[in-house]
Amino acid sequence: MRKEQSMNAYHFSFCDTLCHALPSGALYLPDDKVLCVSDLHLGKSERIARRSGVMLPPYEVQETLQKLERDIVATGPDCVICLGDSFDDLDAAASLDEDMQLWLARLQAGKRWIWIEGNHDPGPVDLGGMHLNETRIGTLTFRHIATADSGEISGHYHPKHRVTGRSRPAFLFDKERLIMPAYGAYTGGLSSQSADLRRLFSKPIMAIMTGHKAIPAPVR
Repeated sequence: MRKEQSMNAYHFSFCDTLCHALPSGALYLPDDKVLCVSDLHLGKSERIARRSGVMLPPYEVQETLQKLERDIVATGPDCVICLGDSFDDLDAAASLDEDMQLWLARLQAGKRWIWIEGNHDPGPVDLGGMHLNETRIGTLTFRHIATADSGEISGHYHPKHRVTGRSRPAFLFDKERLIMPAYGAYTGGLSSQSADLRRLFSKPIMAIMTGHKAIPAPVR
């Protein structure tokens, strides 16, 4: 990993696995050379326009892929895991511009690329890589929605954490599970204080806030 990226990341151990929480909201496992991102929601502006007629600036796919490319260049992973809801729906995946499809193909070149099934994109997409319900690497299981399993990394909830009046997308974890922040440009979030999130964890709960630097903070 590039020195600047490493300095701004937060390094911690989760279920006996060394993890780097990147400021972007990606998770890097240096010993396995795995980069994990969750909830890209590519094509959200297209899906909203298709379903409601509301037009949003159509740059969210480009912005998200630019961020992903920076993280791939910085970490040099052998494997990339997209942890579900990579596309806002399956029609959004099929409607990606050719330029964006080619961009994805370039990012995938030479890597094991795994699309984990999400509730927004429950079926295979014809965009390279492999499509799995979940996957396991070492002590960790990667799936979209948290269950009761120990050692799982999941997404779905788009957690955010607030400190001194400022709310940021955040990783949340305890000793048994970790929930990733949403990585996509057009994604909302759920407060770390929400009942839906709190019921998934045992105390103590830690947040790692994203931004210019990944910053740890206890969830009180």
